[in-house]
Amino acid sequence: MGAIMTDVPEPDISPELFAVLAADPLAAQLGITLEQVSPGYARATMTVGPAHLNAAGTAHGGATMALLDVVHAAVSNSHGTLAVAQDVHTEFLAPGRPGDLLTAVGTEVHRSARTAVYRIEATAGDGRLVATALARVFRLGTPWALPGDDEVVAMGAPPPVPPTMQISAVETPLPTPGPGTNPSGPTPAPDELQ
Repeated sequence: MGAIMTDVPEPDISPELFAVLAADPLAAQLGITLEQVSPGYARATMTVGPAHLNAAGTAHGGATMALLDVVHAAVSNSHGTLAVAQDVHTEFLAPGRPGDLLTAVGTEVHRSARTAVYRIEATAGDGRLVATALARVFRLGTPWALPGDDEVVAMGAPPPVPPTMQISAVETPLPTPGPGTNPSGPTPAPDELQ
């Protein structure tokens, strides 16, 4: 007789990592609140206000995508390894309306050592699915530097590049100015270039 499997949620990430992921200036500007992050899961909310509207009077796609992207950043970095977006494909399914509380939830679909894929869905309080995204990241292999860590890793620094991928400087001579290449002189008419 086998053990019964239950869906027990992963514990939330450390408060230090949560604080780093929640300290998003654009999210603060747009009123997006990161509510929960667990390994492979994230949730955030945004109330559609006047500053979030497009000319048609519904939630601007950019504001909705920002909510999805905040969740994408949180869920993809929830394992403590720095991840950067490679692709986000968004489908807008219903308009967000003024006053709607949009809740975006991101879940991990697949994760390897170097890439990962996430599904993020934004719903309105009445259950309308407003937008969905399928997003992919590149995992840099660099752990997040958190307050109190003894070894601090620069957040934006890329990992070392293997020697086979390094680009060496190649000296090429500068082009010699000629007709049509001198920015200080007149440009010849198109029929004179032939």
